[in-house]
Order: sequence, then C-alpha cells, then structure tokens
Amino acid sequence: MKAKKPTNHSPKQPTEQRAPKVPRKPEQKKTHSAARPPADQKTPKIPQKTDSPQSDSSDAGERIQKVLARGGVGSRREIERWIAEGRIKLNGITVTPGMRLKTGDHLLINDRVVHWEKFAEQPTRVLLYHKATGEMVTRRDPEGRPTVFSKLPELVTARWIAVGRLDINTSGLLLVTNNGELANRLMHPSTQVEREYAVRILGNVPDAVLERLKQGVELEDGLAKFDAIRFSGGEGANKWYYVTVSEGRNRLVRRLWESQEVVVSRLMRVRYGPVVLPDHLRAQTYYELTDKELDLLFEFAGMEREKRVNVATAKPVPPKSHDPGKGRSNRRN
Repeated sequence: MKAKKPTNHSPKQPTEQRAPKVPRKPEQKKTHSAARPPADQKTPKIPQKTDSPQSDSSDAGERIQKVLARGGVGSRREIERWIAEGRIKLNGITVTPGMRLKTGDHLLINDRVVHWEKFAEQPTRVLLYHKATGEMVTRRDPEGRPTVFSKLPELVTARWIAVGRLDINTSGLLLVTNNGELANRLMHPSTQVEREYAVRILGNVPDAVLERLKQGVELEDGLAKFDAIRFSGGEGANKWYYVTVSEGRNRLVRRLWESQEVVVSRLMRVRYGPVVLPDHLRAQTYYELTDKELDLLFEFAGMEREKRVNVATAKPVPPKSHDPGKGRSNRRN
C-alpha cells in the first residue's frame, strides 16, 4: 500500500455509487395456511414482555470483550481466550461467553480489579504526538524521566493508549488514541502496518550490506529485514537513509543496522501506516486528526467507525494543537 498523508494529501475517498436496483418479485396469490384459524375465529393476542433485561441495550449492558478491547486491555480474541481459560471473574463468578457488563459490576482479571467504567463508549480520538529524544512512552517512570502522557490532554472517562512504542533514544511520530480496539488493530502483527524511519548513519554503508539488510538477517529473535531502504544524502561522515519495516519488534531498526556493525547516531519515526509526521509539528506537541482523517484511518484499519456524536461536547479542542503542514522534513540538525 502506498503511504498517504492524513492531511492535505489524504487519499480521495471513493465516489458514492448508487446501489443497483433489485427487481421486485412477482406478486403471488395468497393461500390459506393450514395453521391459519377460520375467518370467524380471532387470533389470540400474545402478551408482550415488559421490563425485560434484554429489551433495552443499555439495561442489557455490553459484552465484556468489547468493553475491555475498547479500553486497550487486549484484543477481542485475546479476551475471549482469557474467558475460555477462566481468568476473568464477574461479581465473583467465572465469566462464560455471552456475559455482559452492567453498571455496578465488579470485574477481575487474574484476580486483579479492573476499573472498567472508564472504558465507557465515547467518540474516538487520535493524536499525532511528536516524541522527543529522552521521553519515555509510559505513564509513570520510577526514575522521574519525562513521559509522553504528561504532555497529552486529560480524558474524563478513558485513557490514552499508545499505538506501539518508541525507545528513549528514538524520536518522531507516536500515535495515541482512546480507542483500544483501533490501537490493537493497528499494532497486531497480522496487519503488517508499515513503519518508516529516518536514520542517520555514521560512515558509508557498502551496497552489499544494504542488499543483505533487504534480503534478511538472523537476529536473536528470528529473521528480520527492511522492506525498503532509500539513501537520502548527507554531509561529511553522516549519511541519512529512510527505511521501512512491517513489524514492531523491540528496537528492530537499530538491531538490524547493528547486526552489520553500522553505528546509528539518530533515529526518528516519520510514518506509521498512512499517517505521516507533520512538517511543522514541533517536538513535545501534538496534532489531533480531523473527522475526515479519522474516517480514512478506520478504513485503513478495516474497521467500521462508531456513530457520529456532537463534537462540540464530546471532543474538546486540545490546548496544544498545531498546523500539520505539508510533507515531511528531514530535520537533519
């Protein structure tokens, strides 16, 4: 899939096509069924049930795996497996398939309390955060180092979920969202979402080494390779390359270069799937995707977006929103 920018150069949405007309079936003559009562006999009315717990979706609650996936606890398949393994309890009872969460329910996973109420359904938000070198992609750091989540707007009934991670020495694009299911879909190995990085290398790299990195090299956790490598110039001893991978193994880009004894002096992620790091987005600031950009991201992930809500009340304007600009800058400082 060719990468497209979420702004200005976003892929055009397919034009609306009219549904083909379905020919009507010819009318058939009505016949009396053997089970139909005679004309002079009235059909008894079946009393309708009232106040049924399933009659109102809000009273019936939501499926456990749907709520937990939305909160980023795990994918729906993972949570279904936990249910089958008996690892989830609801109000002291081991959960079975089909059980739902309702207001006031007490939920445990591996005997640990889960405050699932904060995973209430809400409009999806996605932020493009420009992570700086030295920041941690974690909520709290025991050593007191700066974290990316401290720079994000507060959510009332949910939490921000990072789509993948960047190590402390890697800067660039980090997607965060309040939709756990979307995050899981974008991170899952089966989706093979492309990640593109700008890499500054110390010294020259022989063509044979570049070809080897594209064909694949054996690392401690298996075979790995770059899907693409593109030279982007440089001055003196520093040379810049753009590389693309389709998996999110820990420190994969650095380890691939290091396997060939190549020194990486700077690493920045510039693209994740169709989302590109905006040109004018300064470090430690973020940009929030627009409604149209969210539609494109959901389409890319193969997901159906939730129903629209009143943006004025459900999606506050962030205090640090910046013009995404056009294209991508090399940022070779």
